[in-house]
Amino acid sequence: MHLRIAQLASDFEGRRVVSMLGRVASFADALEENPAPRRLGDVRLRYEPGRLLGESLPPPFLQRQLPGACLVLAALCAAGAVGAVLWGSGGERLPPLPVGLGVLSAALVGFALRLEGQLGRRRFVLHFPSERLRVEQLRWAPGATQKEWVPFDAVTAVEVVERVPRRYALVVVWRAGEKEGPRRAVLVDHIGASEEEALFRVWRLLHNAFGLRGAGLA
Repeated sequence: MHLRIAQLASDFEGRRVVSMLGRVASFADALEENPAPRRLGDVRLRYEPGRLLGESLPPPFLQRQLPGACLVLAALCAAGAVGAVLWGSGGERLPPLPVGLGVLSAALVGFALRLEGQLGRRRFVLHFPSERLRVEQLRWAPGATQKEWVPFDAVTAVEVVERVPRRYALVVVWRAGEKEGPRRAVLVDHIGASEEEALFRVWRLLHNAFGLRGAGLA
């Protein structure tokens, strides 16, 4: 897969070399040559004047309801445990039923939190007038969304990373500071081998937008 993309990059460079006057112009020219697909992997892409937006697809409706359902079950188990303790309060030893219900309630809460964490979505926006990349981790809980701004000049690479055989992710790498190591963020995930051409176009567009040189891949 990586060799094929590298070959496509080499062929692209051999067919045409475009003189660019700036990053915005570079991106506009690259977009005209290779229109960005509307979807890649788990992300929808949209180009607006001056910016490129990508947002991961929302999870299915039933998957979004699972954390809430687990919390409801946890509350019922906790109420059952309290009721069982009060009902059998005359004994010296704690009955096994309330203990089991309490353990099950705690397990359901932990499982709900884990599911909630998996529901987080990703969004990235390339702002060309300000030459900055905005990377967001969207959460369903109000106020839990994480946002970070990355100057284009800080971006050092756009990598294609193989997650599992024939499944890929598009990752951006940037310098966070002199005392910190490089930072990484997944822009697109769950890219199949059948999306090779679309992957190359998006990789190329991002590569031009950040003003990177060369065609090295991870």
